[in-house]
Amino acid sequence: MKHLPNLLTLGNLFCGCVAIAYILTAQPFVYRNYADGQLQWIMGTEQLYMGSLFILIAAFFDLLDGFTARALNVFSPIGKDLDSLADMVSFGAAPSMILFKCLWDALMQNKNAFDVSMVAMTPAFLIACFAALRLAKYNITASTQKSYFIGMPTPAVGLFIASFPLLLWNSPFRLPRFFQEYNHYVWLIYLIIALLCFLMVSNIRFFKMIPAKFKPAYYWPQAVILVAACVLIPLLKIAAIFPIFGLYIVLSVIYKHPSDPVKEK
Repeated sequence: MKHLPNLLTLGNLFCGCVAIAYILTAQPFVYRNYADGQLQWIMGTEQLYMGSLFILIAAFFDLLDGFTARALNVFSPIGKDLDSLADMVSFGAAPSMILFKCLWDALMQNKNAFDVSMVAMTPAFLIACFAALRLAKYNITASTQKSYFIGMPTPAVGLFIASFPLLLWNSPFRLPRFFQEYNHYVWLIYLIIALLCFLMVSNIRFFKMIPAKFKPAYYWPQAVILVAACVLIPLLKIAAIFPIFGLYIVLSVIYKHPSDPVKEK
């Protein structure tokens, strides 16, 4: 049983690798139908969708390994480093590949698409770089982060990016055109990358979704997030992650942790 948390962490890593494999194949290609010999275009949208699903499954394993380690009271330096390495793949490298595909799709909308340099798509990999920096910093400061994270947690960033293909695949309602085609605007994707990178290495204290104590002063931000999710998810479906993610940032900025020492005026 003592190896169970590490096995769950490896499940996280495995799903991250599978997600990358799916995302890499998410591109238009020609398929020959052997029934009638006709050529058909396969757009690759489903592969991107499957990649996002495996990132979500990886997040489930990430949540489960921590819960199991606490339940079994099993902690080790290997488990700590292994968890960061798995998170780096599932919530750093895999989301970077999604953004790479988004940038590729956006740049291919241009009239001079054939002249576009590969360098224009490389900013997507800044997410992986800053995720590595965020995880490295966390490994040496984890003992001081009991009720909050210093900098946005890497899994939160990964899940936010993973929602992009899910939004494009599952849109049972009419959205404004800009919202439907946000991934066609290169400048917007660059802005998202810059914002997420900043948040990961910032000194903002992002509260944990499980409060340190079940007292109003400790759990009111989590309660606001829960109420917002209950209201927005039935209305917006998967698109609810955008306002909820923004609310998480705002609440983390304004929330004063009760455990923080009171600053003297």
